[in-house]
Amino acid sequence: MTSLIDKILLGDSDAVASFYKSHSPKLLRYLRKKLPCQEDAEEVLNDIFFAAIDELPFFKQKSNLNTWLYKIAHNKVVDFYRKKKIKSILISQIPFLEIIAAEIENPEFQFEKNKIRDKIEKAFLSMSLEYRKILSLHYEQKIPVKDLAPVFNLSFKATESLLFRARRKFRLAYERA
Repeated sequence: MTSLIDKILLGDSDAVASFYKSHSPKLLRYLRKKLPCQEDAEEVLNDIFFAAIDELPFFKQKSNLNTWLYKIAHNKVVDFYRKKKIKSILISQIPFLEIIAAEIENPEFQFEKNKIRDKIEKAFLSMSLEYRKILSLHYEQKIPVKDLAPVFNLSFKATESLLFRARRKFRLAYERA
């Protein structure tokens, strides 16, 4: 069997075919017991051999070749069911996503979005320039508080306090707007 592995590693296509012919019947029987249908078993069987050929240079021959192939087969079966579960979750969410997509295009949604944006802008403009500046630098430009301290010529703690007061002022202004 070692010579067959050596031939495969040297790129001998006949050796690959022989490897497939000698191991595929048993693996296919194993897969038929683990998977829902023949087509799935055949697809996973091909995946097993692609993975085995790719990993063959790393096969240490400390374990039996059959044991190694069945371990790959087991992992491929687990992958099959994991992918199947992910697909079912995504498919189950399609109606919800369609509802959201329809709502986004809805004129009432656009109206509400514009109303909220106007309210935010009104609240923001009602605040002092210093509060607007710290909120803009921190939340829009993503500047950390430690880097804002020198901009405002304040200590780190004083800058944190300024940001806290600006957020509180914005919240109150938004509620009133």
